[in-house]
Amino acid sequence: MTQIKYVAALLSLTVLFRSSVQLICKIQETFQLNGLYKKGDIMLGGIFIHTSKLTEIVLPYSFEISIFHWAQTMVFAIEEINRNPNLLPNITLGYRLYDNCNNLLIGLRATTSLISGDDEIVTDLRRQPNAVYLSNICHFAFLFQVSYYASCSCLSNRKEYPSFFRTIPSDNFQVKAMIEIIKHYRWTWIGSIATDDDYGQYAIKTFNEEVKKFGCISFSETIPKVNEKVKVLQIVNIIKQSTAKVIVVFSSEAVLLSLIKEIVNQNVTGRQWIASESWSTSAVFAVKENFHSFGGTIGIAIRSGEIPGLKPFLLQVHPNSDPNNSLLNLFWEKMFGCKLQENTNQNNETSARYIKQCTGQENLKDTQTAYSEISNLRAGYNIYKAVYAIAHSLHDLISCKSGQGPFENNSCADIKNVQPWQLLHYLKRVNFTNHLGEKVSFDENGEPPALYDIVNWQPTDDGSVKVKTIGIFDESAGPGKELKSECSKSCQPGTRKATRKGQPMCCFDCIPCAEGEISNQTDAIECIRCLTEFWSNRDRSQCVLKEIEFLSYDDAMGITLTATACFGACLSLGVLSVFLHYRNTPVVKANNSELSFLLLVSLTLCFLCALCFIGEPTYVTCMLRHVVFGVSFALCISCILVKTIVVIIAFKATLPGNNLMKWFGIAQQRGTVFILAFIQALICLMWLTTAPPFPTKNTKYQNSKVIFECDLGSVTGFSCLLGYIGLLAAICFMIAFLARNLPDNFNEAKFITFSMLIFCAVWLTFIPAYISSPGKHTVAVEIFAILASSFGVLIAIFAPKCYIILIKPELNTKKALMNRGEEFENSPQIEASSTNTTSLKISNFKECNQHKEINLSITTFV
Repeated sequence: MTQIKYVAALLSLTVLFRSSVQLICKIQETFQLNGLYKKGDIMLGGIFIHTSKLTEIVLPYSFEISIFHWAQTMVFAIEEINRNPNLLPNITLGYRLYDNCNNLLIGLRATTSLISGDDEIVTDLRRQPNAVYLSNICHFAFLFQVSYYASCSCLSNRKEYPSFFRTIPSDNFQVKAMIEIIKHYRWTWIGSIATDDDYGQYAIKTFNEEVKKFGCISFSETIPKVNEKVKVLQIVNIIKQSTAKVIVVFSSEAVLLSLIKEIVNQNVTGRQWIASESWSTSAVFAVKENFHSFGGTIGIAIRSGEIPGLKPFLLQVHPNSDPNNSLLNLFWEKMFGCKLQENTNQNNETSARYIKQCTGQENLKDTQTAYSEISNLRAGYNIYKAVYAIAHSLHDLISCKSGQGPFENNSCADIKNVQPWQLLHYLKRVNFTNHLGEKVSFDENGEPPALYDIVNWQPTDDGSVKVKTIGIFDESAGPGKELKSECSKSCQPGTRKATRKGQPMCCFDCIPCAEGEISNQTDAIECIRCLTEFWSNRDRSQCVLKEIEFLSYDDAMGITLTATACFGACLSLGVLSVFLHYRNTPVVKANNSELSFLLLVSLTLCFLCALCFIGEPTYVTCMLRHVVFGVSFALCISCILVKTIVVIIAFKATLPGNNLMKWFGIAQQRGTVFILAFIQALICLMWLTTAPPFPTKNTKYQNSKVIFECDLGSVTGFSCLLGYIGLLAAICFMIAFLARNLPDNFNEAKFITFSMLIFCAVWLTFIPAYISSPGKHTVAVEIFAILASSFGVLIAIFAPKCYIILIKPELNTKKALMNRGEEFENSPQIEASSTNTTSLKISNFKECNQHKEINLSITTFV
C-alpha cells in the first residue's frame, strides 16, 4: 500500500500528509538521530525532547524520563489501534519518533527528515515552544498538524494556520478560567508574570486586557528565556515591593526554575500564586521546601484521564539492538544508571559517568519513577486523544461508500493515494466519545472543548505536598457556570457522599450504593432502598424489576426434564401395549395381568405428573401438581402392594388344604387398590380444602431475583401426602422382603423388593435435597425424585418380563413353566425346607395352574 507522510511538531503531535506537489529541496546529508521506529502501512512520526532543562548545566543526553513516557504513550495508542479490528481494518499504523536533543536546529532537521524520508506518512511529537515555526513549515509543505501540547492562542488564527488542530485547549480558555477564579474571590489588584516566548506573551496580553475590565494590573513582568540573574532579582524585588497579593504566572517549568528558587531563598511569603497549566502540577516545584512561599497555589491544569492497559505496556520495554530504536537503550541506561555493552565505545566521556555495566535483565517493575506513574495523566492523555483523532478520521475516510463521497462527483478518497486536503476534510468533522465518556472533537478553529482541572497545592500528613484537584472549568457549561469549585468531585448517581473524619463537610468520599439500593441524583446524601419486587441496576442509579425465575420449558433444565418425563410415559405405554398384545401368553397371565395393566397406567400418570411442576406457577397448576402426584404414586404403590400380597397367597394356595385365594380374589384385589388410593385422595381433598398450595413470589433466597414458586399452603398436608406414600412403600418393602426366598418361578417378590428399595432410597435423599435447594432447583429436585423412582419401579418389575416375552419367547410357554415346576420339585433345597410340612408336589402345581383364579395370581420370573 502506498503510504502517506505527516509530521508532529513542538509540544504537539502533528500529522502531515505530503501532497502531490513535489518539493524541490532535499536532504544533502544523513543525520544521526536517536529515535523509535516500527514499520506500518501508514506511518506516524514524532519529535521528542529527552534532555532536562531543570538543571543549572544542561548536559548532552541528560535523559528526561517523563518525556520518554509520552513517546511510549503514543506508541501504546498506535499498538492499541492496530489491535482493534473495527477501527482501521486491514491497515497497520507504524511510527518513526525522533529525539531533538532540546535543540531547535536538530528538531528542524528531524522534522525535515520526517517530511522527506522514505516512509510516506510521518508524525512528529515534541515538547519545545517552537510550534509556530513548525506550523509554518507544515503549512508551506501542504501538511497539517494535530498538537497535544501547543496551547498558544496565536495558533487559533485560521488564516495563518488553516491546517492546525490540537487536543489541548487554547490559552484563551486558560486565561478565561483564571479570570473566573479571580472574579470568584473578588480580587482586583493583580500582578502578572510571563516568559519571553509566544506562549507567555500571548497569554499575558489577553490576561491583562481581561483584568482591566474589572480591576487593575499592579505589575506585568517578563522572565527571560536565558537565565539572567539580574533580571530575576529585579522581578523578585518588584514582587516584594508591590502591594498586590495575587500573582498570575504563565511559564514553563524550565524557565521558571530560577525565579522560584530566588523567591524561596528570599523568603517571599503571603502571596497567592495562580499557576498556568505548564507548571501547576510540577512535581519539581510542589515540594516541601517550596511550600512556605508557594503553599496554597491555585493552578489551571490540563484535564487528566486514565488509559487502561498503559502501565503493563510501559513496564515491558527492553533494550533493542536495532539502531532505529536507540532511544530504548538511552532510556534503559538512564533508568538503571548503567551502560549497555554496545554503547560502551560510542561515547567515552558519557560512559565514564556510569559506574556499572547493564546486563539487560534489570526489571522495570522494581523502579519507582515518573515513567511508570499513570494515575494522573495529563499530557499523555492528550497524546492518546490526538492519535485516536487521527485514527478516527482515517476510519471515516475508508468508510466512505462509492458514489456517496464528499468530494467532486461524490467521489471518495483512495486510501492508497490519500491527499492531505482529503483527510483534512474528515479531521474537521471528527466526533467520538472515548472510554472515559469524554467527547473528542474540533471547532471551526481546530480547538477541542475547553475543559480544565482547578488544582491546589496542599500539605499532607507526612509533610509532603499534594497537588489536589479542587474544581473544574468547563467552557461548554454556559455563561456563569464554567467554574466549579470543590474539595471533592461530585458524587455521581449510584454513589452517596460520606464525610471524611476530621475534615469539613465539603470534603467527602463517594461510596457506591449497596446492592438493592440506588441514588438517582448527583451528590446524594444517602441511598434509597428499592421496593421488594425491584433491584438496583449495575450502575446503582435506577431500580429495575427483579428477574423472575421459575422452572420453565425454555431453559435447558426444563427441556431435559420434560423430555425425560415424556420418554418415561412413552416407555410405560410401550410396555402396556406389549402386555396387551401378549395378554394370552403364560407369562402375562401368570403375573396377574389386570394388576399389571393398572400398574402401568399409574406409572404413566407418575411420569406425566412431573410436567405439572414445569412452567409458570398458577393457582390451578399449584393444586393440580400435588394432587396428581399424590394419587398417582398412591395408586402405583397400592398395585405393587396388592401384587406382593397375591404372590404370597398364590404360593400358599399351592399347598394342600390351603384355601386363602377364595378370600382374596379379583374383587378383593380391586377393592384393596381402590381403598388405598382413595385414602390418599381424601388426604389431598382435606389439604386443598383447609390450606391449598398457591403461587407466590419468594425473595428470601436471592435478593436480585424473584423466585416464582408454589407455596405448600400447609406443610402438614404435604407431609401427610408424602408420609402416606412412604407408609405404603415401607409395608410393600417389608412384605416383599419376607417373601423374597420363595421359589423363583413363582416369586415376583425379589424384584418388588428391589424396586421398593430404589423407591425408598430416592425419596429419603429427596427430603434434605428439597430443603437445601433454592429457587427453581427445588422443583427440579422434586421432579428428579418422581422420575427416578418411576423408572426404578418400571425397570425392576417389567424389564425381566419383557425380556422373556420379546427376546426369549421359547420360555413364554406352558410347557416351559411346567418343566421349571418339575425342576423346582426335584430341588434339594425345597425338599429340605419341607421336612416339617406337607411336600409340594408338581401335581399340585398343575392342579393349581388349572384353576382360573390361581392362574391370575401366580408370578413367574427367570
